[in-house]
Amino acid sequence: MNRKRQANFELLRIVAMFMIIALHYLVKGGIAVPFAESDSSVNYAAWLIEAFCIVAVNCYILISGYFLVESAWKPGRVVSLLCQVLFYALLIPCVMIVTGMVAGSDMGIYDWIGCVLPIETEHYWFATSYLLLYLFAPFLAAGIRQMEKRQLQVVTAFLLFFFSVGKTIFPVKLVTDQYGYSFGWFLCLFVVAGYIRRYGFSWLDKQSHAAAGYILSCLLIWGVSLGSHGLAGKVDAFSYYENMPYTYNHLLCLTGAVSLFYLFKNMKIRESEMSGIICTLAPYTFGVYLLHEHVLVRYEWMKWLRIERVAGSYRFVLHLIGVVLMVYAVGSAVDMARDWLFQKAALLFQRLTGRKKVS
Repeated sequence: MNRKRQANFELLRIVAMFMIIALHYLVKGGIAVPFAESDSSVNYAAWLIEAFCIVAVNCYILISGYFLVESAWKPGRVVSLLCQVLFYALLIPCVMIVTGMVAGSDMGIYDWIGCVLPIETEHYWFATSYLLLYLFAPFLAAGIRQMEKRQLQVVTAFLLFFFSVGKTIFPVKLVTDQYGYSFGWFLCLFVVAGYIRRYGFSWLDKQSHAAAGYILSCLLIWGVSLGSHGLAGKVDAFSYYENMPYTYNHLLCLTGAVSLFYLFKNMKIRESEMSGIICTLAPYTFGVYLLHEHVLVRYEWMKWLRIERVAGSYRFVLHLIGVVLMVYAVGSAVDMARDWLFQKAALLFQRLTGRKKVS
């Protein structure tokens, strides 16, 4: 992202990670349960918050695509990503076994394979899809730069129809639909980001339009799901639409993400102490994800923070805010320590081999 980080995009990274933690809190913590299981106003409120957060993952890929389409591809970034993922995938089970949080006998051979080969086993689905995207990024970026506007529009339209529009409209589970948890959807988002970088959507350049696009998209995600739930008892086809809008490759999730991306893209943040803090914290957001989404941790931290105590009550709102801030703070601190260790290891490696740091 250039040598000088742009505070507006870095702030979006931080906000998106807050949203991702909130998503995990709501669904994996049992606060937001399927509409068919609860018609309480608390559950409806939880799904409303979920609707405003579901765009977060798409925003991360839009940021990456927006910059990668015009920047140099760096092999060192692949190594860095692999090392970072392996650090968490291997260290966490070791720490939990040593501290007695997990019995060593509970870790079978397949569990360790998942930790040793986290990319190949999709220990972290996002990391697997993102790494594949990064490996293809130079080819995608070169193709986007060579295409004329009309050509890029046609390609983008076909990709969107295949990955998003079809599943949004037709009330049937498509075999190829992986709900956005795949490299294919990330590729589609990369192309959309490339189009934004090269040509853009002028209507969204106005901040009020971008804000309206984000709010309206999220409200529609919630409204379509809620309305479909009410009609599902009368027409079976509507049961499909109850939860489908809450998938990453749903068209409304895409429009919400693009609108939020534009909202931050055109945000002006002056150079100040606050912008410095933003740019300092943002690089550690991926570490926050790797820590709280480790297979041994992703459901346990819900129990550690006693989320079940506020389930079914509006008290969950304040609890959610506190938990999101806590998880983000702890994750950032751990990743800062990881980064410090990596830097020391890199310096030691350079001294021993006499090589310069790979960029």
